[in-house]
Amino acid sequence: MVKRGVERLYLVLIFIFLYAPIATLVVLSFNASRSRAKWGGFTLEWYTEMFQNSSIMQALYNTLLIAFLSAAIATVLGTLGAMGISAMGFRMRSLCMSVTNIPMLNADIVTGISMMLLFIAMGFRFGFQSVLIAHITFNIPYVILSVMPKLKQTDKSTYEAALDLGASPVYAFFRVVLPDILPGILSGFLLSFTMSLDDFIITHFTKGPGLDTLSTKIYTEVRKGIKPEMYALSTLLFATVLILLLLINVTPELRKRAALKHAQAAARR
Repeated sequence: MVKRGVERLYLVLIFIFLYAPIATLVVLSFNASRSRAKWGGFTLEWYTEMFQNSSIMQALYNTLLIAFLSAAIATVLGTLGAMGISAMGFRMRSLCMSVTNIPMLNADIVTGISMMLLFIAMGFRFGFQSVLIAHITFNIPYVILSVMPKLKQTDKSTYEAALDLGASPVYAFFRVVLPDILPGILSGFLLSFTMSLDDFIITHFTKGPGLDTLSTKIYTEVRKGIKPEMYALSTLLFATVLILLLLINVTPELRKRAALKHAQAAARR
């Protein structure tokens, strides 16, 4: 009993440390006072001002656009790269995978400074394009890492059989190979989108003047004093992610229950 009580207490403490800061953030987003130490009553003013704040909305737009574009392009390039690596011999495949894993093991600050120096050496103008290229670069290894296991599980004889039956290589890929590796592709896209959405260090070193994402905008606000509008934006982002997670976890369960009820009703008939 004592051991079980200690385990429960340990679990409660973990949840407190994880979610107490988020709960504080949510409460402050409804605080009528600008002071974080004083409760001034309930208000939705900061949410209204957030949507009226052009700099915050522009930073949100830049963040979502860069995350989506970089994830989409990295997913295409990473999938093609994974297919090429998968077709190599054992030694070359091992070498390429080792080289591919280096950016993931490397510190973000090293990658950010390296990309900045490369852009300077090439005379590339810092701005939206430089951030997008940097995000695509560090997202590609994550896509390859997600797609490679699915390619290993794919039966190559099925693809070869499709070719023998008269299918073109492109048609055989989309009809045979793509459905098998689609879960890995989607995982790579979502992982890339999340990594890009959350990135600060690489974005900080590769962005130009006048361009801000949410992470760099919040960093700037911290030095001047965070506005309550940022609490409102963070709360909305947290609520969006929470709803998506609930839908992802609840929808399959509802489908299983519906299928079970349908099967039971058919059996009664």
